[in-house]
Amino acid sequence: MLTHPLDPYLRPETLPTPFCPGCGCGIVASAFLRAARELGHSDLSGFVFVSGIGCSSWIPSPHFKADSIHILHGRSIPTAMGVKAVRPELEVVVFGGDGDLASIGLGHLVHAARRNLEVLVIMVNNMVYGMTGGQLAPTTPRGAVTATSPYGNPESPIDMVRTLAAAGASYVARGCVAYPRHLEKLMLEALQASGFRFVEAVSTCTTHFQLMLGTKSPVEALKKLRELVEFRDVMQGPREGRLPLGSWRPPGRRPGFVESLRGLR
Repeated sequence: MLTHPLDPYLRPETLPTPFCPGCGCGIVASAFLRAARELGHSDLSGFVFVSGIGCSSWIPSPHFKADSIHILHGRSIPTAMGVKAVRPELEVVVFGGDGDLASIGLGHLVHAARRNLEVLVIMVNNMVYGMTGGQLAPTTPRGAVTATSPYGNPESPIDMVRTLAAAGASYVARGCVAYPRHLEKLMLEALQASGFRFVEAVSTCTTHFQLMLGTKSPVEALKKLRELVEFRDVMQGPREGRLPLGSWRPPGRRPGFVESLRGLR
């Protein structure tokens, strides 16, 4: 009987997934699991996953065959901090969307980067509030039409990669579900790095993203997504509406938060 190489990491009773057809969350989950598999993890027993509220928060819980915590909206970071402080030997990974992490949870996220908290944060950025009806988000491109900006978004979006780099993150990266192998490479780098690590996965919302892009199908949306990204220095920021894809690390090494706490004993 043929089996999928990622079957050992997934709960079969959760499949098929609750995600909409064409949703990028499946690509993000696959990229992470393939990276973990490449590093020699035969299962996820060495991981703990934390997620909040939103479509992408359903990636680890209930799909991953691992310990996971589904927590209140925007509060995944302080929960992850508690887990890491008590069980520092575990790899703590946070999954969330741009609404959960870049809006209501932004304060926690910035201070986690400042503290260099030893967790990996994976943010699926579909540039809109997908689960609640397609409203304007902090990451929505300027001029984009959403349910709450029918005449176009008058605001500039936040650049989470540069924001967290400035706050003190040890590794920041941006990938895209339209380039899954590159996204997997970034996940691999992040899992091998130390300190606070952040990977942004630019994605689509097949239910609401079409309004923003003017497309009519998930396939068209994925093709259109390639026009919104480009491979160059991720620290240069957007250029002519295109987000840069890549990774960045600061020079030298800074001690992590839990490492510093344990040094006080």
